[in-house]
Amino acid sequence: MQTPTEILSTEGPLAARISGFAVRSQQQEMAESILSVLLDGKKLVAEAGTGTGKTFAYLVPALLSGKKVIISTGTKTLQDQLFQKDLPVVRNALSVPITTALLKGRSNYLCTYRLHQIAPQHKLSRHDTDALQKAKEWSSYTKSGDIAELNNLPEDSGIWNLITSTAENCLGSECEDYNKCYLVNARRQAQEADVLVVNHHLLFSDMALREEGFGEVLPGANAFILDEAHLIPELASVFFGVSLSSRQLTELSKDTIAAQINSAGDTPELRKAAETFEKKVRDMRLAMGKDIRRSSWQALKEKKINSAIKVVSESLQLLINHLNLASERSKELDACAKRAELLQDRFRKITDNNESDYIHWFETFKNSFVLYMTPLNVANIFQERIAQYRSAWIFTSATLAVGDSFDHYTDHLGLHDAETRQWQSPFDFEHQALLYIPKNLPDPNDTGYIDSVIDAAIPVIEACGGRTFFLFTSYRALNRAKAVLQEEIDYPLLVQGSMPHAELLESFRKTGNAVLLGTSSFWEGVDVRGEALSCVIIDKLPFAPPDDPVLQARIDIMRRNGGNPFMEYQLPNAAITLKQGAGRLIRDVNDTGVMMLCDPRILGKPYGKVFLRSLPSMPLTRELADVEYFFDNQYTDKADLEEELDFV
Repeated sequence: MQTPTEILSTEGPLAARISGFAVRSQQQEMAESILSVLLDGKKLVAEAGTGTGKTFAYLVPALLSGKKVIISTGTKTLQDQLFQKDLPVVRNALSVPITTALLKGRSNYLCTYRLHQIAPQHKLSRHDTDALQKAKEWSSYTKSGDIAELNNLPEDSGIWNLITSTAENCLGSECEDYNKCYLVNARRQAQEADVLVVNHHLLFSDMALREEGFGEVLPGANAFILDEAHLIPELASVFFGVSLSSRQLTELSKDTIAAQINSAGDTPELRKAAETFEKKVRDMRLAMGKDIRRSSWQALKEKKINSAIKVVSESLQLLINHLNLASERSKELDACAKRAELLQDRFRKITDNNESDYIHWFETFKNSFVLYMTPLNVANIFQERIAQYRSAWIFTSATLAVGDSFDHYTDHLGLHDAETRQWQSPFDFEHQALLYIPKNLPDPNDTGYIDSVIDAAIPVIEACGGRTFFLFTSYRALNRAKAVLQEEIDYPLLVQGSMPHAELLESFRKTGNAVLLGTSSFWEGVDVRGEALSCVIIDKLPFAPPDDPVLQARIDIMRRNGGNPFMEYQLPNAAITLKQGAGRLIRDVNDTGVMMLCDPRILGKPYGKVFLRSLPSMPLTRELADVEYFFDNQYTDKADLEEELDFV
């Protein structure tokens, strides 16, 4: 059998099948390390710089190992790409007799039962009525039931919740469509596959189910490979906590009314209880204030919110009483009764606010809210959960280390027994990229900071001929830049939120000279190769907002325990986020570009060195003339420029 190094060589089967395949020693070394860990059943935390080719570096050993492997990705988009594109290429090249499967969470699959149960009380807009008709037409021929196939419907369409199920409203084996259920079929294929591709949300859902004793979603496996693993600490905080949304409560009311109309029309008191409960939930949103915000539970006006909680609790109990009386009338009413009791338990747990190891906080939107209980520390919980699987674990991403240290990551997840490895990007940043930190910008707390950043960015955008990602740490800054740039530049201006994410990126690629304004979702997971993206501008160092309730609670705890929350928590997180943003610039061996960092603290504060050490080594300038020279010459005559510059 060939080794990973041989397979990933110029004479290997991948080179024979992939046009322009480039041999990378980092990729070969990474693949060898992963195979060793898979065979030994150990743990590995592996950072692979941009261009390493980490996908092939873990797919090759996964298929060679002979083990049952579950691969988890950060997003459903990456999951689809891995399953539909990358995995078939490697499997065909290796000619190994393995079966593969794709599995997503239940909300990604059409529920034919719910599709045909949509009742008149679901008042649909004209757009949603049209969308529903498209969904019905699609349902007549889809084989997978994966709603990703319905890519002509907007992400915010009101029909998604009506044609998919949740754990609360699924009827399970009692459903009359159970034998032809798309989710059940996908799970059956997952059980039989040698290599299964999932996403992190599904993986954590499986961990939660196992802990609660409700069974499992995923099959047993010999190994787990977690790509985009930098997302894991935050996801662990979310999934190991408890949350409850007003939408979950109001949907219980709507589903109860639908079931009452269909099965218990002679119980008007049940419908009245459901309608009253829905109103009380909406009243609770009003009691939480008009503002759209994220804040700690203590920030609410205690008397007003306590009264609203009491009313919602009483109203929910009344609904449960009526549901229990009617539950024998139909399986839908029985399911609503069980679901109401689960939601009641969750509501009590969150609003009691007695769990000292958890952060109690909330988020409000225009017409809704979400309540949260988030654990202060996830390391012990995470270790307990992954120990249940008795498998090898691989954690990989382009951004896990701060400088050359993995301590921040491994401490957060309790991965003290894991091997750590780091491979630098094979791209030649010293010759392909330039780091520009402009002079004389004010402190980021200065009221005129954003305008100064925009003023400094305009000549860089002009020198680049558009072709720029302008990344912001807040929507306020983005909106200010939009207002100024649409008057000051002649290049196409694309703004996050003006169209779907994928459509925005496609427009950026095709236009060739556009300027895209984006916030957090454009800092990572975005791949634009070639000249269309030749400049990345970052407004300031991406520290998390200090008023974030979860961050503030963790800071307080660390201070009480004698720690240094800034150096131990805030700074490492910001450095990793900056690495993600910087990673948008050079995506191919032939790419060139300028990265502009506008925050003067990166050179003016001692901690700025942490950020600089986390970036690829590239020449640094503070002169706009050097940027203009770079774009004029694209480094064809770089020697003159390099003599004048320092290197990061």
